[in-house]
Amino acid sequence: MLQRPYTILCIASEPKGFPFIRECKQQGCRVLALMTEEKKHEQWPWESIDEHFVMSNLSKQPDITHAISYVMRGQKIDCIQALDDYDVATAASLREHLRIPGMGETTARHFRDKLAMRVQARDEGMLVPPFTAVFNYDDLRAYMADVPAPWVLKPRFEAGAIGIRKLHDSEQVWRALDELGDQQSFYLLEKFVPGDVYHVDALIWGGELVFAMSSKYGLPPLAVSHGGGIFTTRALPWDGEEATTLRQLTGELMQKLRLPRGVSHTEFIRGHEDGRFYFLETAARVGGANIDRMVQAATGIELWQEAARIELASLRGEAYIAPNYRREYAGLLTCLSRQEYSDLSAYNDPEVMWRVPKAHHAGLLIASWNQERIEQLITSYAERFAQDFLTTAPPKSDVRTTF
Repeated sequence: MLQRPYTILCIASEPKGFPFIRECKQQGCRVLALMTEEKKHEQWPWESIDEHFVMSNLSKQPDITHAISYVMRGQKIDCIQALDDYDVATAASLREHLRIPGMGETTARHFRDKLAMRVQARDEGMLVPPFTAVFNYDDLRAYMADVPAPWVLKPRFEAGAIGIRKLHDSEQVWRALDELGDQQSFYLLEKFVPGDVYHVDALIWGGELVFAMSSKYGLPPLAVSHGGGIFTTRALPWDGEEATTLRQLTGELMQKLRLPRGVSHTEFIRGHEDGRFYFLETAARVGGANIDRMVQAATGIELWQEAARIELASLRGEAYIAPNYRREYAGLLTCLSRQEYSDLSAYNDPEVMWRVPKAHHAGLLIASWNQERIEQLITSYAERFAQDFLTTAPPKSDVRTTF
């Protein structure tokens, strides 16, 4: 029987997941944090971190394996947790090398590699937009002959809408591949399906969904990332047709992608032409862009905290039971602002719960028991944001906006 406290190593390319760190510490664990040199001066929850390590690059191999193996010489590590999407594959590789329980590299591929997740989902009978790998040119020609343009060229290992290019004919595809050179095999080509984009944020235990909240974006994340605009999302009616279908599809997907436990953020698109839900992508992490705050405002569920409780229950061989939660509603609005610090004081309805404290951004979180009120405020505030804050400058290409 373990006589020492469990030791949890948190890998964090970005300063996030603080409730995970705090929950582990509160439950008596020893918490180690691995962060980048660039982010070491951020406001980390130092009171909950027993020891921290700094590297210039948290994904460079074999450096990261050498570094953590060296740490293991002096102390045992019981759990490795990725706090950013870019750390999921690194954490999986370290678990495999150090034989630490948790998601390994094969399963991590299903939640990090856009090609792997599509192949697995399609082969297991899930509906996905027609796609092809960028390996064999004859296969590419056949795909473009069979599947009408436009298409989207997607990087396999980026998060959210980062690096995606919309292409309208085969000549654009070949030019784009020429530009990529040896990197082109790290992309896939997919049919662009016009439609409404949804996300499901869920907790999984024993391969089953034990909590899920379904939400709908305003503009698709791809449109916001590429053309600017106002990012919005809001919780769907809990017992509505869309939310019910999305929860069912997400539960099926988690089983088909073999995720035994943890937290997931999954996106679907409902095609305008046929009304069907297509699987877009998923991640074994808490959703970005403050979506975790929206989930908590609507339900009381703090996803990062529950992620910690799930991992610790698994370590201890205990059962995990999701807490009771509210079935209320919340929404988010965010945009790049032409002002360095946006004055949001005029947005003073009682439903406003939080304002985004970030330079050159304007953002609000709203919550209510009334779903219609959330829709009303989202629509009204988006129009006002466009006048008060929205910059006409295109988004910077190096900005990592993940959803």
